[in-house]
Formats: sequence, C-alpha cells, structure tokens
Amino acid sequence: MNQINIQIIGTKNCSETRKAERFFKERKISYHFRDLNEKGLTKGELENIKAKIPLEDLIDKEGKQYKKRNLQFMVFDIEEQLLSDPLLLKTPIVRNNKEVTLGYQPEIWKNWLKQSHQE
Repeated sequence: MNQINIQIIGTKNCSETRKAERFFKERKISYHFRDLNEKGLTKGELENIKAKIPLEDLIDKEGKQYKKRNLQFMVFDIEEQLLSDPLLLKTPIVRNNKEVTLGYQPEIWKNWLKQSHQE
C-alpha cells in the first residue's frame, strides 16, 4: 500500500492554498502545512520539486512579490531567488512522497488517494 504523506506548501492568505487544505480536510487526510512566510524551501526540497516541475513554472510572475522586487526587469538566477525569497513561489505546492503538484489539482490528488487504497 502506498502511504499517503501530504505536505502543502503555501501561505495562509492564498485562496488556492486554502482550497488545497480544504480538499484534504474534507477527505480526513492529515497533511503537514508549511507557511512560506515562516520558512522557505531548503535547497534539497527545491531540488526534489524541480525534478518534477520546471523552475520557470515555480516562480509566480503574477504575484505581488515579483512585481514589488521589479524582477520583470532583471536577469536573475531563478533557483537563487526562490531559495532566498520563498514568497516568489507559485502556491500551493503539494507534495506526496516523490510526487509534486503546483496549484489546485484535485484530479491528481484524487488519483493519489485511489492509489493509496489499492493493494
């Protein structure tokens, strides 16, 4: 049986992150919530996430933080920026062991739950 091990990475004021939390709460799936306002990603975590999702997709170009820092006018190392300023990440990032999704992805999460009940 695949053990479900959910980690939701986001911020408390992000509506998509709250929707992700609600999805797992409604299904009585426990999860670990990481608030990017309190703690960013480690280099290792970012490595694991970018193995599944390109760095380009992880940076929130529509977000307030991106505009506030005028990054649209700069050339920069995305990985370096994401590690130093976690609020640049698109959220929520939802991890289940080695699997990772970006944004609100209920269809994929339902699949994870189905797989965890098969054996």
